[in-house]
Amino acid sequence: MSYQEYQKLCEEIARHNRLYFEEAKPEITDEAFDALVLKASELEKLHPEWVGENSPSLKMGEMPISGFKEVPHAVPMLSLEKAFTLDEVQAFIDRARKLLEGKPVAFTSEMKVDGLAISLLYEMGELMQALTRGDGKVGSDVTQNIKMISTIPSKLHGKHVPELLEVRGEVYLPKDAFQALNHEREIAGEPLWANPRNAAAGTLKLLDPNQVAARKGLTAAFYGISQMSEPKVHFQHDVVPFLHTLCFPVLEHDKHIYTTAEGLIESAEKIKAKREKLHFGIDGVVFKLDNLHDAEQLSATAKHPRSALAFKFSAEQAMSRVREITVQVGRTGVLTPVAELEPTLLAGSTISRATLHNEEEVARKDIRVGDRVIIEKGGDVIPKVVAVDFTARAHSSTPWRMPESCPSCGTKVVRDEVEVAVRCPNHNCPEQVIRSLTHFAGKDGLDIEGMGDKVVRQLYAKGFVKTPADILKLNSNEISQLEGFKEKSTNNLLTGIEKAKKTTLDRLILALGIRHVGTATAELIAKKVGSIEGLRNLSHAQMQQIHGIGEAVADSLVAYFQDPKNQQLLDSFISSGVTFEVLKVTESKISGLQIVLTGSLETMSRSEATKRIKERGGIVSESVSKKTDLVVAGADPGSKYEKAKKLGIKIIDEAEFIQITS
Repeated sequence: MSYQEYQKLCEEIARHNRLYFEEAKPEITDEAFDALVLKASELEKLHPEWVGENSPSLKMGEMPISGFKEVPHAVPMLSLEKAFTLDEVQAFIDRARKLLEGKPVAFTSEMKVDGLAISLLYEMGELMQALTRGDGKVGSDVTQNIKMISTIPSKLHGKHVPELLEVRGEVYLPKDAFQALNHEREIAGEPLWANPRNAAAGTLKLLDPNQVAARKGLTAAFYGISQMSEPKVHFQHDVVPFLHTLCFPVLEHDKHIYTTAEGLIESAEKIKAKREKLHFGIDGVVFKLDNLHDAEQLSATAKHPRSALAFKFSAEQAMSRVREITVQVGRTGVLTPVAELEPTLLAGSTISRATLHNEEEVARKDIRVGDRVIIEKGGDVIPKVVAVDFTARAHSSTPWRMPESCPSCGTKVVRDEVEVAVRCPNHNCPEQVIRSLTHFAGKDGLDIEGMGDKVVRQLYAKGFVKTPADILKLNSNEISQLEGFKEKSTNNLLTGIEKAKKTTLDRLILALGIRHVGTATAELIAKKVGSIEGLRNLSHAQMQQIHGIGEAVADSLVAYFQDPKNQQLLDSFISSGVTFEVLKVTESKISGLQIVLTGSLETMSRSEATKRIKERGGIVSESVSKKTDLVVAGADPGSKYEKAKKLGIKIIDEAEFIQITS
């Protein structure tokens, strides 16, 4: 490889670093990125004269966050050297033993959380400063944002609180909180986060701490001490238990000490075996020298400490073939390319579709119809195409192009440079209308039982519904013309529609599917305006008085409700008999309790259960934490149920929930 090609490789690595750390929008997997860095490092060993100040082997990767004060680290916050094989772990042990002049060495094994590295400084038990890693020497001061994370103590408690303490850890988003956040973004018509790590990083970069507080479920795990006055901790295996006594959130602790590479690898395999059951994401295991005094004696390289090693797990991947690339039109008009795949088993589920996010990603990865591709679950959650097997590509294949016209209505598409999106500007586009109607009637809207996507499509095709108000005016003659609808199913749907007319103002606002408006925003607006008439007269001045609503949301709301067509829609709701229930809160056995719903309920919908809790003074939470008082578990409860059991939180079934809320 020539020097010019090496420089291009360095530029590519720098670009991926920026996407990962600064923009929280990675385009390649950790494994693919590690392979690029390894390639650069091997070239630098062959050509040491090529190494400069921008060499990948010398760069930390992450840069200070724009808009935040930059602060030097008192103790450098270095990244860890990575290993993938037994030989690499053995070399790490041999090097430590050699540097300690043959002294016996022992190591701990800890889960490596896939989050955002953070360093917290406490003086006299008070949180004084929170810094991101930055470039390892200088980090961004995110103290106010960190104080908004309820699980991180602003004041330390315990028998032995040091006068000075600096701790290191990871801020992360649990899997269920990540899914809830993406669900909320989907409702609001906003781009989804690719994985929990990106969501956590993106949250800490928000300039308004109140927006950080609104991101429910964000938490942290602490595992290291970089500075500490008396009392001293002398061994790494005592660090996590000590931090736990000071009320820091920590992870499950492996108390074993390992002296061989085989033992460390075995510990990593045990952790990997339970990876899927964890409520948070991990991407490997960290091996640390147990004796902290010895660890201090080992000098660091320019980039890595010599006393610790990150043993990385490879992502679960599978091969499939792209049968077709289709284009979905969302209710906000965004066109999203989707890879239609040959059904493939991956991480316990069959994958037949994978989002390709946008036109740029398809072009960058050069994904084409007929290609054999590597797929994986991003953050163990969202299926994605990682790479193309170019050796298996047919000579006749051609690059994919985003259509210039909307596949639903034929309108010429426009490109939104801010969101890197292609959008259909026609608000009367059939697919946009259908998806908006489906949202209005669905669980995130008025929750009309029996009115799913297939039913809405039939109603639209027959000309019975064109606006949300039309759904509320449906009659038995129209419904009975639908495929599969007899007298009983027709009456059931009519009952569901009548029931949906008795709603709350925030739920109606949410059902309208206004861009950028999710559950929390809808509740804020409803509390502010109080009526349909209030929506009709919504102004920027009112929006500015609502804490937590930004300029983009305010613009979207005011534009929506000042549109004459939407003013008519509000009139139609009133003429259709829509009424708003005023939430009457009464004292009960669950007043003040923080309650989490999980699994499928049989006798009521999730929205009905939520309303039932709020009416009785309870607080509904999306994720389980130490602050959770009660978990209501229906059928197939999932990870929230498992986490509640682990934390010893009281769990009740649906029957008991009905009993205590009656």
